[in-house]
Amino acid sequence: MWNAVWWTIAALVAVSTVLWLANVVSYRLIKDRVLRERVWDYNICCGETDGGGINADIVQHGTVPRFELVHDVTRLPHADGAFGHVLCSHTLEHVDDPSAMFAELRRVGRRVTILIPPLWDLGAALNPFEHRVIFLTFATRHDDRLPRYVHYRPARWWQARRGQRVIAHAPGAKWVRALVSRLRPARP
Repeated sequence: MWNAVWWTIAALVAVSTVLWLANVVSYRLIKDRVLRERVWDYNICCGETDGGGINADIVQHGTVPRFELVHDVTRLPHADGAFGHVLCSHTLEHVDDPSAMFAELRRVGRRVTILIPPLWDLGAALNPFEHRVIFLTFATRHDDRLPRYVHYRPARWWQARRGQRVIAHAPGAKWVRALVSRLRPARP
């Protein structure tokens, strides 16, 4: 009896660890690599991330330079083609109409890069507390295109009763950033 209990606990710990590591890779490591590519003229839904240009979000989660508070993600307060490079990181899965938000990003940006939870990151892709859609892709990064998605009906049911919870950072992100900074060689 106790042997089965210990094997069950070990299996749960192993699965939890794999899910957490997948989330760290898809949310933190890939995002950090993309952020280092260039100065992003417009970084929408930044949480606590500085993209180098204007950093926008629907809520101010922390102190971020050049912060812009956005009230409607489908009606951004900028002219057509105002930005060369727009980054939208882990945001579209939170909105009711990702197509409308993506169309608005394409309107204000000449190049739009989106980062979304891929299907291999099950913990994020199937998060009923925060997400409203599931993107049908195994890629995190998409340049100038919106991948197919489905509305996440169980999540919408849950959120209608309990509210939508949005966290501006990945669990363990500060610990992972500290570890990665020690492993990454210093830039000259």
